[in-house]
Amino acid sequence: MGVRLVSEIRKVVVVGGGIMGNGIAQVVATAGLEVTIVDLDEAALEKARARITKNVERGVERGRIEREEADAIVARLSTSTELEAAAAAADHAIETVVEDLEVKREVLAKLDASCRDDVILASNTSQFSISALATATGRPDRVIGSHWFNPPPVMDLIEVIRGVETSDETLATTLELCERYGKRTVVCEKDTPGFITSRLIIALGLEAMRIVEEGIASAADVNLACVKAFNHAMGPLDTLDFSGLDTTLHVAENMREQYGERFIAPQNLRVLVNGGHLGRKSGRGFTDYEKPN
Repeated sequence: MGVRLVSEIRKVVVVGGGIMGNGIAQVVATAGLEVTIVDLDEAALEKARARITKNVERGVERGRIEREEADAIVARLSTSTELEAAAAAADHAIETVVEDLEVKREVLAKLDASCRDDVILASNTSQFSISALATATGRPDRVIGSHWFNPPPVMDLIEVIRGVETSDETLATTLELCERYGKRTVVCEKDTPGFITSRLIIALGLEAMRIVEEGIASAADVNLACVKAFNHAMGPLDTLDFSGLDTTLHVAENMREQYGERFIAPQNLRVLVNGGHLGRKSGRGFTDYEKPN
C-alpha cells in the first residue's frame, strides 16, 4: 500500500505538547487541517492550547488575520492524552517529543501500531538517525525526518531528512505537505549526524565559543559580527543560547564521534552547562539575560 496523497491528508496528530509541538500544531491548523496535540500531561496540553490561542489573537490584533479565520484555526485544534485513539484517526503523524533517541523510538513504535498502514510518520529531530528511528516501526519506507525550527509559526524552513529506507513517494508527499504549510524545504539526502543545519550551526557556534575562550572578542561582538557582516538574523552564540547549551553540548559530542576533533566542545561551553547556565531557558548562557540592559 502506498502513502496517502496530500489532498487526502485532513487530520494530523502531533505528539508532544511543548513549545515545538504547539508551534507545529498552530502551523498545521493555519494551513486548514485538523490537528490533535497529544501529551501525557493535561497541564501541558492546556498550556499548548493557551499559547496557540494567544498567538492567533495577536495575529488578529496586528491585522494579519481576520477574526473569522482566527476562530477557524482554533476550532481545528484539539488535544488528547490518548495517543492510540488520536493516531488511529490521523492521516499524518509528527512526533516532537524530547530529544532522546529511545523516547522517540518508543513513540514511533506506538504510532506505528495505531496509525493506518498508509500514514507517514515524521520525526522532528535535529540530530538522530532517521534510519535508526525507523527500525522501531514496521514501515521504515514511510518514516522521514522533518526538522522544524523554533518558533515554527515564524521560521520559514523545514529540513527534510531521508532514512536509508525512506521511499521516493514518502519524500515527495512530505515535501508537498510542507509546501501546503507555507514552508520552504531543504532535503538531506544522506542520513548523517547533524544533517545540514545542525552540522553547520554547531560548527560555527563552536568556533565562536573558541574565539571568546581565547580572549579574542566578547560574545556580544562575535554575535554582532555575524549579524552585520554575514547578515545573520541572530549571532551564533545567541542562537545556541536560544536552543539550549545542554542540547548544544549533547549534539556536539554526538558529532565528534562521527566527524572527529573538529567538533570537540570548548571548555567554556562545558563550564556553563555544568553550572546550570543553559541559555535563555535558565536566564544565562553566553549572554546574561537577567542582567539589565
